[in-house]
Amino acid sequence: MASDNPFLAPSGLPYQLPDFTAITDDHYLPAFEAGMAEQRAELEAIVAAEPVTFANTVEALERSGQTLARVARVFLGRAGAHTTERIEALRAEIAPRLAAHADAIALDPRLFARLEALHRDRAGLGLDPEPLRLLERRHRDAVRAGAELGETDQARLRELNAELSALSADFSGRLLAGANAAAVHVDDVARLAGLSEGAIAAAAGAATARGYPGGYLLTLVLPTGQPVLAALRDRALRERLFRASVDRGSHGDDTDTRAAVLRLARLRAERARLLGHPTHAAYVIDDATAPGVDAVAGLLADLAPAAVANADREAAELGELAARDGHELQQWDWAYYAERLRAERFRIDAAALRPYLELDRVLRDGVFHAAGQLYGITLTERTELPMYHPDVRLWEVLDADGTPLGLFGLDPYARESKRGGAWMNELVDQSELLGTRPVVMNTLNINRPPDGEPTLLTVDEVRTLFHEFGHALHGLFSSVRYPTFSGTAVPRDFVEFPSQVNEMWLERPEILARYARHHETGEPMPADLLEKLAAARAYGEGFATTEYLAASLLDQAWHTLGADDDPDDVLAFEAEALRAAGVAHPLVPPRYRSSYFNHVFGGGYSAGYYSYIWSEVLDADTVEWFAEQGGLRRENGDRFRRELLSLGGSVDPMEAYRAFRGRDPEIGPLLARRNLA
Repeated sequence: MASDNPFLAPSGLPYQLPDFTAITDDHYLPAFEAGMAEQRAELEAIVAAEPVTFANTVEALERSGQTLARVARVFLGRAGAHTTERIEALRAEIAPRLAAHADAIALDPRLFARLEALHRDRAGLGLDPEPLRLLERRHRDAVRAGAELGETDQARLRELNAELSALSADFSGRLLAGANAAAVHVDDVARLAGLSEGAIAAAAGAATARGYPGGYLLTLVLPTGQPVLAALRDRALRERLFRASVDRGSHGDDTDTRAAVLRLARLRAERARLLGHPTHAAYVIDDATAPGVDAVAGLLADLAPAAVANADREAAELGELAARDGHELQQWDWAYYAERLRAERFRIDAAALRPYLELDRVLRDGVFHAAGQLYGITLTERTELPMYHPDVRLWEVLDADGTPLGLFGLDPYARESKRGGAWMNELVDQSELLGTRPVVMNTLNINRPPDGEPTLLTVDEVRTLFHEFGHALHGLFSSVRYPTFSGTAVPRDFVEFPSQVNEMWLERPEILARYARHHETGEPMPADLLEKLAAARAYGEGFATTEYLAASLLDQAWHTLGADDDPDDVLAFEAEALRAAGVAHPLVPPRYRSSYFNHVFGGGYSAGYYSYIWSEVLDADTVEWFAEQGGLRRENGDRFRRELLSLGGSVDPMEAYRAFRGRDPEIGPLLARRNLA
């Protein structure tokens, strides 16, 4: 690697923030290659060290691969948030090589022999709780990675991991290209009747940015439901947009993802069997807080009938509204008539809320203020620090006593180079061993307003801001020694818990009163509107829960296939899976269909999309605890931070939860919240 490659050493910027002014696409591949070579050399030093100790084996592994970690965190963040053709090509090239590199370490028999010896004698090593947990974690990870397999099986495992990594990258790349291609172009502004002025201006801006001057472009978000469907009066345009959404990945062209879906499901099942598990879901859930596949299936099956029954009742009401317009209710009509019903029943207009929900004020006086009240932190914007795109903003986060905690970054706007959805990732992990503090990113897909216009949000976008900042707090509050346990490095079905808890503050009256103010006059949102908003919030849980459960059950169906099961038609398999699970509602499609289910085929949620509802059991129970303890109080926040958020993966998360709550979580608050009691 050239000596001027910025990944060669830690960045000299505050908190080791990557120096994006110095990084070019040409730096990534040499840095990956040098980083892998460096870690291979470190591995050789580890396996040669005598005698075998915790420090020269387990801690040495924690210290290894820092160059590779630096480039990988930046590259994967860029690939999701601001990709280029060069990055997409490199991702396809590097993904199988990274998988092979990980296997070379995990399956090295010399290293596993050292871990095995330490693990066998762990009771006599005199380790403190966190180092002991790290030893157990490293040993378990090696076993799960296949370290105990024979040579022939390990060779096949390496092949599987390389191909699976390449297929996931391929799925995400095709999906991004397909979503961009499926955006709906409109020439006549009259067809956009019902949209706010801001939404129309954003559509015009999107059209100009993508080469349609004078027109309007309705871009797609990742889930099935497209937000503008709630407002568009043009029924034919609603249908066109809906079909563009649900047909993604199934056009038989270069953006078709179905072959990747089938191959991913089959190879994951084969790998699971090789590793001693009947299905991929069994393999994944074996490392989660859920006790097993049956427990997950039981929770989803128990919730489905009541959710579908609620959706049926909602459909009957919406059907009556549609009949007034001479229509039979269809899937593309649901959001539109649900919004009409809310307007009539609760006298609330979603468009009327947006002027009170301006992005900067929501951040400053809502998201950040709530965190300040609860945890004592302050955030100061650092406009002088470089980032990978002009849209990205950075804040320095200080603790209540002024101690630096880390950096928080926000990349708010949708663009052609960004995949859909919203997520948190870290550019630098917190670790006492490495002396690093966290640099945490939140990435969203809000429509950009025209230059000079304010960014006005929907209630759902406000909720997403609070949700993703909950993930950010999990990373910022991390206080662990080892990078393996840093921040959100917890089981997949626990990671959504802190983020979902943080959503509660958006509707707290004392927080709403600060951020829900008209962007022009500063007048607070009328009190009666706040009350109606709370009442309207409870409506629509039938649809919301059914679409979510359908996606979760679809994920489980794909990943409870055995290695000998080999479906050949994605859409037929999907239809049968939804029917068998009792969630094939004619008017409520899954939140994600298989061909654009990036969480499970392009991301890290395979067999784990159930995590949101599993975590929501803990979330709803914790919201009840906060209410019992007086709500938004520093002592409550300090305890939640100390006993849960700061611990990362350094303790068993369910043991930590029981210690915090004084008992096991109860499902009652969740059932009440989702109208499933």
